[in-house]
Amino acid sequence: MAPSDHYRAPVGALRRRLTLEAPVATPDGLGGTTQAFETVAALWAQLEWLSGGEHWRRGRPEQVATDRVTLRWRPGVDAGQRLRDGNRLFDIRAVADPDGSRRRLICLVQEISP
Repeated sequence: MAPSDHYRAPVGALRRRLTLEAPVATPDGLGGTTQAFETVAALWAQLEWLSGGEHWRRGRPEQVATDRVTLRWRPGVDAGQRLRDGNRLFDIRAVADPDGSRRRLICLVQEISP
């Protein structure tokens, strides 16, 4: 199997419907802004768990899961956006078109608590 074959998920593997959300600055009424997210698109994707771990945050342990999301190539998907799967949220940490063919995007994501 060629290295690029790993990234060519068959169309049938993209059977999870995720929502792509982008950050938007919203006025807070006091001269500043708060960050909210707005829906950009609904996408078919494959979600695969890669690793998990635990780190300390604010004096208590917190679990961290890293996943890989494969989806059809589309422009404008960047780190800083997030993906939603029902009540689950995933921060996009990195985005790549591994073989440069503009057929698939691979996103490394970290699950976050809403």
